[in-house]
Amino acid sequence: QVQLEESGGGLVQAGGSLRLSCAASERTFSNHAMAWFRQAPGKERGFVAAIDWSDSTYYDDSVKGRFTISRDRDKNTVYLQMNSVKPEDTAVYYCARHQSGSFWSKGSFSAWGQGTQVTVSS
Repeated sequence: QVQLEESGGGLVQAGGSLRLSCAASERTFSNHAMAWFRQAPGKERGFVAAIDWSDSTYYDDSVKGRFTISRDRDKNTVYLQMNSVKPEDTAVYYCARHQSGSFWSKGSFSAWGQGTQVTVSS
């Protein structure tokens, strides 16, 4: 069973930047797309960004142009570069390994990390 561990969360001011990392316990990236989701208090966990096996990227409209997903296959790590953050970006951020189906659906992912908290102050 692959294990995913997020890091890099913290407190940042609005307009600032943060980079999240997701390290995998095995070389899982070559055959799987990876994604970031987020969950704010009282809200459903929602899609943020994904990167597929060919390194094509996909973003939710709310983060397009501000966030960038990437991966380092040698390090078994996926990143989420967050720029121009807003208070509404405050949430617990999770990385996940895709199994099948739509990237926008939580049910399409078979492995999840424990999450990392991002708090954006105004």
